[in-house]
Amino acid sequence: MAIVPVMLCFFAMGFVDLVGIASNYVKEDLQLSDSTANVLPSLVFFWFLIFSVPTGMLMNKIGRKNTVLVSLVVTVVSLLMPLFGESFPLMLVSFSLLGIGNALMQTSLNPLVSSVIKGGNLASTLTFGQFVKAIASFMAPYIAMWGAMATMPTFGLGWRVLFPVYMIIGILASIFLLSTPIEEEPADNASSVLDCVKLLSRPVILLSFLGIMCHVGIDVGTNTTAPKILMERHEMTLNDAAFATSLYFIFRTIGCLTGSFFLRVISNRLFFVISVVMMALAMLGLGFGTSKTILYVSIALVGYGNSNIFSLVFTQALLSDKSRQNEISGLMIMGLFGGTIFPLFMGIASDAIGQAGAVAVMALGVIYLFTYISRIKTSK
Repeated sequence: MAIVPVMLCFFAMGFVDLVGIASNYVKEDLQLSDSTANVLPSLVFFWFLIFSVPTGMLMNKIGRKNTVLVSLVVTVVSLLMPLFGESFPLMLVSFSLLGIGNALMQTSLNPLVSSVIKGGNLASTLTFGQFVKAIASFMAPYIAMWGAMATMPTFGLGWRVLFPVYMIIGILASIFLLSTPIEEEPADNASSVLDCVKLLSRPVILLSFLGIMCHVGIDVGTNTTAPKILMERHEMTLNDAAFATSLYFIFRTIGCLTGSFFLRVISNRLFFVISVVMMALAMLGLGFGTSKTILYVSIALVGYGNSNIFSLVFTQALLSDKSRQNEISGLMIMGLFGGTIFPLFMGIASDAIGQAGAVAVMALGVIYLFTYISRIKTSK
C-alpha cells in the first residue's frame, strides 16, 4: 500500500506544469507583456539550479521520505498564496515557492520509489509515476477554464480556483505519506557541489546536461506559447486557446505510456531520431502554420516527440559512469534550469516579432538535440 501515497506525490509533482496556463491568465489580468509574463515560468525553474544538488545532501541527513514531505509542505504554501490576491509580486513569490518545492520533490521522489519497489518493477513503476504526473499537468488548463467560466460560485477566485483544488490534493498527499511507514536504505556519503560541477568537464556529461536543458525549455516553452499562437493567429479567447496546453500534455502522456514499449522493440538511437524529427516538424508547423488543424497537429507532435527525450538523455549520462550516478543524477536534475532560460528569450523574441519568434527559440533547442544523436547508444 505504500505505493499509493507515493503515486499521489507524483500527481503533486505535476502541479508545477500549471505555470504555463497560469502565466497566461496573469498576463491577461494584469495586462503584462510577453517578456514580463514569461518571468513567472522562468522563475519556477530557476530554483532547480540552486536546490537540486543540495537536496541530495539533505536526503542523506533526514531521509528520502522526510525530504519529499518538506517538498510537499513548500508546495502547499505556494498554492495557498494566490488565494489572497493576484498582484505580480505575490505571484512571483508563489511561483518561486512552487519551483523550490518541485526541485526538492523531483530530486527526492524517484529515489524514494526505489525504497518502496524492489526488484525488476522499478522502471515500470517510475514510468507509471510519470503518467500520474502528466494527469495533473493536463488537468490544470481545464480546471482554470472551468473557474474562469463557471456559473457556480468560485468565491471570487475565477481561474485561480485551480490553486485551492491542487492545494487540497497536496495536503492529502502529505497526510497519506506521513502516515505510511517506508523502510529506507542507509544514506550514501554526501558529495560536495564542487564534486558535481567537476563532472561537467566530461563531454558526455556536459552534452547531456545541455540536452536536458533543451528538453525542458521546449516543454515549458510549448506549454506557455501554444495558447498564445492560437490567440494571435485565430483571435481566440484565452479560455478557448487553453485547450492547446491540455492537448500538449495529453500527447506527452501518450508518449510516456507507449515509449516504454517502443524502446523494447527498436533501438534507443532510432527512437530518439524519430522523436527529434517529430519535434522538428512541429516547429515548422508552429512557426509557419495558419490553420487550426496544422497548429493542433504540431502541438501533438511536439508533445509526443518530447515525452521520452528526458529519459533517453538521462540514461546516457548515468551509464557513462556507474560509480558516480548520484552526482550525475543531481546534475541532470539541475539541467531543468533550462525551463528558466528558454521562456525568457522566447518572451523577448515574441515581443519583437510575434509568437514565431518564440518558436524560433525552441527550434534552436531541437537543432541541438539533432547534434546529440551520436551520443545515444544503439542498444535496446
